[in-house]
Amino acid sequence: MAVLIDDPRWPAHGRLWAHLVSDTSLDELHAFAQASGIPPRAFDLDHYDVPEESHAALVAAGAQHVDGHELVRRLIASGLRIPARDRR
Repeated sequence: MAVLIDDPRWPAHGRLWAHLVSDTSLDELHAFAQASGIPPRAFDLDHYDVPEESHAALVAAGAQHVDGHELVRRLIASGLRIPARDRR
């Protein structure tokens, strides 16, 4: 039962982005995002994209920092992962 965040290493729109996921439920993820001021538009089916400058504050708020491989492994294990082939 954790909200996880990986390293901000994904470039887009002139900045780096991290992924924020839950290994339990989307309800947990949405509640954490809302409490942290992350806008709903940042949600992408199974994760939130969060900018590098928000990373430290999200960890301070309780997100567990993990590497990208661990984040994906735990997201898949949770059953919440949406495979690339099923994305819009």
